[in-house]
Amino acid sequence: MAPTRVAASAAKKNCVDLWLNLAAEVRPGEAGTALLLALNAFSLLAACYLLKPVREALILAGGGAEIKSYSGAVAAALLLFIIPAFGAFASRVNRIRLITGVSLFFIATLLMFCALTKTTLRLGVPFYLWVGIFNVMVVAQFWSFANDLYTEEEGKRLFAIVGVGSATGAIAGAKMARYLAVDSSMLAAAAVLALGLVLTRLIDHRERGLTRRSATRPQVIEPLGREGGFQLALRQRYLLLIGLLTMVIQMVNTNGEYVLGCAFKGAAKAAIALGAGASEKQLINAYYTDFYFWQNLLVAVLQLFLVSRIIKRLGVSRALFVPPLLSLGGWGLIVAAPMLAAIRLAKLVENSTDYSLENTLRHSLFLPTSREAKYKAKQVVDSFFWRAGDMLSAVTVFACVRLYEGQAVAAVNAGLGVFWLLLVGAIVREHRRLAAGSPLDSPVVRPRQVFSWFFRFSYVRGQEVDPASELAVSASGGGKCRFKERGPRE
Repeated sequence: MAPTRVAASAAKKNCVDLWLNLAAEVRPGEAGTALLLALNAFSLLAACYLLKPVREALILAGGGAEIKSYSGAVAAALLLFIIPAFGAFASRVNRIRLITGVSLFFIATLLMFCALTKTTLRLGVPFYLWVGIFNVMVVAQFWSFANDLYTEEEGKRLFAIVGVGSATGAIAGAKMARYLAVDSSMLAAAAVLALGLVLTRLIDHRERGLTRRSATRPQVIEPLGREGGFQLALRQRYLLLIGLLTMVIQMVNTNGEYVLGCAFKGAAKAAIALGAGASEKQLINAYYTDFYFWQNLLVAVLQLFLVSRIIKRLGVSRALFVPPLLSLGGWGLIVAAPMLAAIRLAKLVENSTDYSLENTLRHSLFLPTSREAKYKAKQVVDSFFWRAGDMLSAVTVFACVRLYEGQAVAAVNAGLGVFWLLLVGAIVREHRRLAAGSPLDSPVVRPRQVFSWFFRFSYVRGQEVDPASELAVSASGGGKCRFKERGPRE
């Protein structure tokens, strides 16, 4: 649980508090940290979007779209080794040293890539892998830090303000990238990352000074527990469900990008056949430019004015149902009427909701978890499960195109929307159980038994299991499991 800060209940709201109340409910004394976190999120997302065009240019010029697809799969495989290394490092240092060490590593390697652009080396694949790992790890690390700072009640109110920083940072980074060369974009991203690190250390220093009880401070300065990220994510039902949710969301999004790309390509060919005075590449670029403009505008508006209000009115549990219902409705419309206007509208609504409300909700789900889960398991969820969604999407598109037609992808997304709703229902049940004070741990099973975690074990060898107990499961001969009951976690 995040340390409790000194409440300035007697203080009146200043002009900054009142201005921030446009986005969320901000109480006296909370504006400083919320603004600094929003600036930190702005810097990280700006760096990510500064590097995305560079990544695409290097990989497409050096290997083509096919190599790009293979590189995405390799990035997911590399995370199987990188995340345990991250967890081992987190078990040896405190949170600020962890964030500092990871940030300096990425800054140093980015400067190395910048220097190598002056050589004749082919950097497409290595840099694509680096960016794929960087994008998910630094963003996950930032939200782990934010979860560690705030209590569950504070995070539900203030994460919307932090999300505004993310949305505007993405817009600013994409705009800056249009005017910078490859090496200049890398240098600018390194500088912005360094600024983000300074802000992180400033926030950490500020929050340590605002803690009310000195008993909470050792948690901040001590290293995390020794349990690994994969071990946590696969052992605890709640964390596993969040991982599966992340994977399904990414599958739906990536499948949708394929459908949208096909629609834009078909529209460009039709326009050329009718005598359009531009090339296919120019028309597709114009379609995407217009689409991303409206998408980013909607994300900023939703994050600034609606996200906090939706969460306050519905609560996290009920608000989680909004994105899958919108997605299911959109893909149902596309299946019924596969026209460009329907595809464009459905993707615009889905993307703007995912990048604002859905992101804020997913990060909020980690507020009631342990510090180990916030830093280690969140890396697994936001990195490995995210990239696993990309891999499964590639398999889905390949199968649909080869075995059926490209339009079958829309039907698959409609089916995934139903599964998305079922996952949300399971997560809501676990979230409410946590809010009631029940322990997070659930039976530990082997990886091949992962899908059995959708069902609750009610009896073991004819004896009822206390749901408040922590059960340890170890594999025994013949594929059976031995259950050893431990007492509830203190």
